[in-house]
Amino acid sequence: MSRMQEQRFELKYLIEEERAQRIRPYVQQYLRVDSFGMHQPDLSYPVHSLYLDAGSLETYWTTINGNANRFKLRLRYYDDRPNTPCFFEIKRRMNHIILKERGGVKKSAVPALLAGEFAGPEHLLARDSVPDLMAVRNFQTLMLRLRARPLLHVAYRREAYEAEGDNSARITFDRQVLCAPNGESSLRVESADTVGPFPSIVILELKFTDRFPHWFRHLVERFDCVLCGAAKYAGGIELGGEKWATGLPMPEWIDRLAEEGVTGVG
Repeated sequence: MSRMQEQRFELKYLIEEERAQRIRPYVQQYLRVDSFGMHQPDLSYPVHSLYLDAGSLETYWTTINGNANRFKLRLRYYDDRPNTPCFFEIKRRMNHIILKERGGVKKSAVPALLAGEFAGPEHLLARDSVPDLMAVRNFQTLMLRLRARPLLHVAYRREAYEAEGDNSARITFDRQVLCAPNGESSLRVESADTVGPFPSIVILELKFTDRFPHWFRHLVERFDCVLCGAAKYAGGIELGGEKWATGLPMPEWIDRLAEEGVTGVG
């Protein structure tokens, strides 16, 4: 289900697999495995993101420079089947608060929406969802203002735990992070020329919507976790090099819309 402007805090830690295995039973005392990983042998499921950025790598540099207020544009999907969802996501950071705005669309609509076609109910998974429609249009507005286009495919496996009945607390373990250039609107799940920004490392994320749960604090202290940054998109660009951005062809629609004087939609 899509959510409009979900506000939360996110804390990231890089840990080795042995420590992740010790943390898992501790987490299971408080949270349940989410529905996507519940029936998987490793309790994990694949996550794919197609990140968009300007030719100048504007959103990449806001991350590297540690800008307090920044955002990323990405398409989130989970497989390459044509009838499963794709979500247009704006992930904003405002100081220490994360705001995520997302709208679910049909995969068949992705090429047209990335080419600047005005989002309408016919593109959505839920035709009557006003929040989804506004989220996709807001995504397009930022995309066009930034002249952003598809740039990087990021894939990993996620083991996730969540609170029963609400989203007040969530913990994820992300493994096998791989990044590869993708300058097209294709939602691929496999790529050549991949790099792994976090080899043999597990990214532990503690997410909460209100107060820092007391047992989160105990977890961090008990397992000696050190707070750090772990931006998958930025890590992929750092390893792949800026040539991934400058080496990809510029989509025709960027120049066309620039000539028409289009700087945003909605």
